Amino acid sequence: MTFLSVEQPDGRVSSTSGIAVDFVRDWRQAALRLNAGHRTAFQHGYWLGAWYEAFHGFAPLIALICDAATGEDIAVVPLISHVRRGIRIVEFADLGVSDNNAPILALEAALDAAEMHAIGKALVDALRALPDRFDLLRLKKMPAQVGGKPNPLVSLGRAGACSLNGNLVLTGDDYEAYQASIKRMQMPRCWRVFSRNKGARFEIASDVARARQLLDVMDVQQQARMRKLGSRFVLNDDAHAQFYRDVARQGVVDGYAVISALVCDEGVVATTLGVRHGATYSLLRISHAGESWSSCSPGLLVTERTMAALHAEGVRRFDLSIGNQHYKRRFGAEPVPLTDVSVALSWRGTPYAWRDHAAQGLRRHPRLAALAARAMGKGAR
Repeated sequence: MTFLSVEQPDGRVSSTSGIAVDFVRDWRQAALRLNAGHRTAFQHGYWLGAWYEAFHGFAPLIALICDAATGEDIAVVPLISHVRRGIRIVEFADLGVSDNNAPILALEAALDAAEMHAIGKALVDALRALPDRFDLLRLKKMPAQVGGKPNPLVSLGRAGACSLNGNLVLTGDDYEAYQASIKRMQMPRCWRVFSRNKGARFEIASDVARARQLLDVMDVQQQARMRKLGSRFVLNDDAHAQFYRDVARQGVVDGYAVISALVCDEGVVATTLGVRHGATYSLLRISHAGESWSSCSPGLLVTERTMAALHAEGVRRFDLSIGNQHYKRRFGAEPVPLTDVSVALSWRGTPYAWRDHAAQGLRRHPRLAALAARAMGKGAR
């Protein structure tokens, strides 16, 4: 099965490799190509449709890659363009809300190393040929595989170059065995403590109205937490609030958007927001009502109860999001490398690509990276 065709693309560049690249700048056209294909939850139509609708000031630039001879689709790459400090940048439609970014691959795509390299080169050549005169291509947080298929755009960079990584828990079919493997977290005891509260229960929102209520509570709880830590909180600004609620509006009923909570008569004690695609669930946000509930570890408990509920529905892969907080190791998560790519599209972008490459190289040498960070006044991280 191939993707549906999109009429009147902005331009096509065919390379000698036999790869053709079209660009469209209207997401509603590009969305027609999402009817089939290998992707992660963050290339789902609900996610990308909500993203392009919510975040303004960034021009959609969606690459449609196909076989130049047959016209059969190979991949769709959801991109944007914008100007920063005078540099015209092309990157994924992300802005930090997605845990990973990738192309959507045609179902029948079976690419060898040479073909993957050709796809990446064709995309770069096509971007350079556009009249926009772009300067820099940045592709961040790319997984090595997309739906079990190799990600062809990783070939543009060095595998694992990203400073972030996924955190994957594979539970297997026996959830009780998994629970036993994390027994030091004492989740059964936490549940018993929480259950002493009148009206205590765990729930997953089954309708849009309840999902919005829980998202409202999540924003308040997370903002309070960030204020206490002295950190800036942006997930409740107009654009982010619209984005998450639009994802919920489209995806709650069919189980794509998973919004769960610990609730008792006193109110909502903890919440999570995640997205599900097939047998994989990606946790995105956690909130809780504060230290007064610490005896039942509400953030950990609501996460574990969500995992248990989804496991009963067939989910076996739980990605606990980017970042390496200690609790993820306690859940048994293993790091999953991601790849960053930076390619200069003009001479103006060359210094920025060099700087990105230097930073990626430093990540392979933590001591040098710490020294460099201190030298720039950022402190060791």
